[in-house]
Amino acid sequence: MNALDYASFFENITNNTSINEYEKVLDAEAKFKDPFHEVVGIEKIYDIFQDMYKKLDNPKFKIKEVIEQGNIAYIRWDFEFKFKNTTKQESFEGISRIEFNKIKVISHIDYWDTAENLYEKIPILSSFIKFIKRKIKN
Repeated sequence: MNALDYASFFENITNNTSINEYEKVLDAEAKFKDPFHEVVGIEKIYDIFQDMYKKLDNPKFKIKEVIEQGNIAYIRWDFEFKFKNTTKQESFEGISRIEFNKIKVISHIDYWDTAENLYEKIPILSSFIKFIKRKIKN
C-alpha cells in the first residue's frame, strides 16, 4: 500500500463501497480523526463514512495533491457535497495525514476548518460567525 493507492481509494469511495473494501486498505486497528470524530477500528471508520452519505447528498473527495515520505503521506483534497434538500453545490479544502505500516493505513487524521468550511454554509450560523470574524479583525 502506498499513498497514491490510498488516495485513489479515498477519492472513489461511495455509499456502495463495502466494508470489505475498507478492510483491504485499513489496518484492523486503524485510527481516524477529523473535527467531529475520533475512532479506532475499521467498523467505526466505515460507520462514519456511511453516516456522511446519509446526511449529505453526493459527497465526493477530489484529490489535489499527494506527498509521501517514508511511512507518512499528506493528501490535499477538495470535498464536494450538497446539504440535504438543497440544490447548491458546496465544497471545501482539507488535508489528511496518513500513516502506513508496511501493508495498510494505521492512521488517518483530517485537518480542515469547520467554521469557514461548514458552519458558515449553514444559514442560521453563517451570519453569527461572519459577525464574530468582523469583530476580531477590527
